[in-house]
Amino acid sequence: MYNQNISKETKLLSALRERMRELGIDAFVMPSNDPHFSEYTAKHWKARSRFSGFTGSAGMMAITAREAALWVDSRYYVQAERQLAGSAIEMIKLGAGGGERIDETWLKERLPAGAKVGVDGRLFSVARYESMKKALAPLELACATEGDIFDGVWTDRPALPHEAAYLLPESVTGKCRREKLAELERAADGDVYIVSALDEIAWLLNMRGGDVNCNPVAIAYLVANCEGTHLFIAPGKLSQDDCLSLQSDGVRLHDYADFEGFVASIDGSRTVKINRGKLSVRTYELLVSAGVGIEEEEDRCGAAASMKAVKNATELEGFRRCMITDGVAMLRFARWLTENVGVRKIGESDAADKLLELRSAGRDFRGLSFPTIAGYRANAALPHYSARAGEDSELRAEGFFLVDSGGQYLTGTTDLTRTFHLGTPSDEEMMDYTLVLKGMIGLSSVRFPKNTRGAQLDLAARRFLWEHGKNYLHGTGHGVGHFLNVHEGPQSIRAEENPVALRPGMVVSNEPAVYVAGKYGIRIENLLACQYDCSTDFGDFYSFETLTLCPIETKAVDFELMTQEEIKWLNKYHKRVYDALAPELNAEERGFLELMCRELAGR
Repeated sequence: MYNQNISKETKLLSALRERMRELGIDAFVMPSNDPHFSEYTAKHWKARSRFSGFTGSAGMMAITAREAALWVDSRYYVQAERQLAGSAIEMIKLGAGGGERIDETWLKERLPAGAKVGVDGRLFSVARYESMKKALAPLELACATEGDIFDGVWTDRPALPHEAAYLLPESVTGKCRREKLAELERAADGDVYIVSALDEIAWLLNMRGGDVNCNPVAIAYLVANCEGTHLFIAPGKLSQDDCLSLQSDGVRLHDYADFEGFVASIDGSRTVKINRGKLSVRTYELLVSAGVGIEEEEDRCGAAASMKAVKNATELEGFRRCMITDGVAMLRFARWLTENVGVRKIGESDAADKLLELRSAGRDFRGLSFPTIAGYRANAALPHYSARAGEDSELRAEGFFLVDSGGQYLTGTTDLTRTFHLGTPSDEEMMDYTLVLKGMIGLSSVRFPKNTRGAQLDLAARRFLWEHGKNYLHGTGHGVGHFLNVHEGPQSIRAEENPVALRPGMVVSNEPAVYVAGKYGIRIENLLACQYDCSTDFGDFYSFETLTLCPIETKAVDFELMTQEEIKWLNKYHKRVYDALAPELNAEERGFLELMCRELAGR
């Protein structure tokens, strides 16, 4: 992971500093996102990665005339330290849940009062810009330029992606775009509504694309209720038939490059409903210049995000179908590991490639939902470890091997983690593995009242680790899209407060873990769907349906630490897995599945 491009990045930073001097900017702040506030971005917008050499998906950078710093959260401490080694960029650790931010104190300690801090207004939401401006005082925060600060600086910058986009049938989505757009217009209540998030646009229009690796989205903007619905997308990305289909549903097509001009020309008598967390500063400035009325939307998460988060019956059934396909691939992968580790040389990247090969053979497979994390022994203690061929560890018949992976299928998105022990586990390994498993079962089994938030459920997954003085620093669960982004809001399950209550139809991950630096990492993850459970005199109660169908390693389970109810849950889950996967397998594979799903007596 050592950064081989330090000299190139040093030259890039020097060129950027020269541009900063030309613009009268004393510091420049660079986030990881694109103008659509995506977590994962096309290469065209990977400026922070290109200028620093750090390739993690989250991390914010600040550059002054003489210094530079990169802020990363706990997932990336080790990776950032390795990739920044030899550079002049300081790595600064954020705590758990640190998110994408900087510590403004760092800049204030290095710049005099009144110094100018620049940002690209297309990459900062109104909310983030306003909070940073307040925190930076007495420094001045301003958009660096109306143009692109990287023009002429980042000379090898990749072009905007131009992969094909396509429309999905209602048999896959469960709801037609006319109905979705009508719901959005009702939420806008007659006002103009701008959608920047790529997954929201994809969901609203039943459209998918290939512009972002692992995320089936197309680069676009959408403006609703402005004498119709307007889609801004590069010409040629959609087929003629799909263009006609959109137009027949009242969607007018424009070039992606025309978005800013369109916003600037909105009639000043109109009112635009905005979400300060999802609208860029640049777009906001254009609205102000146009003289339109501006109102904050009532749904703090955004109307489109809230609608998309609650899966309909067709989407949920699609998840169930793709979990069978995905589970078959994982079962074959587990068998391959059992038969080959210790027999021939296998690296972490070899294992990841094998899993991709097995997934690719599944029906309706459309690619990975994120780059596979395959970490052996000490590497598994790095939550977002990335194995590289030639630099990765060889798997041996001993120790833990963690595989966090997922697929994109026409009917849904998967994300699961299994931790395999390749030898004979020690007492310490068995205790830690069992504590993680108990937490996963605990959250899977919980019943909770309506209006419960994820932060209130987080303890169900952590309590057993806490009882032994152990913990993990990342969240327990994130939302998951339907054949869309594997990380989806607004719901989450984590210690940090999130005011969004879980609702039936929301899909979340359940992934407690423990990491022992230098030794091993353990994580077990299933996807869950929130569902109605029962009503009592105390109101409505919800529970979770486990969607993931894949055997859980039991070799490292210490049954002395398990309750009979937990063992009963595990046996019942494994029966479901066997019943679902067995019809898809040949006789030898069924025999292996039967062994992995055998009933456990426990104590």
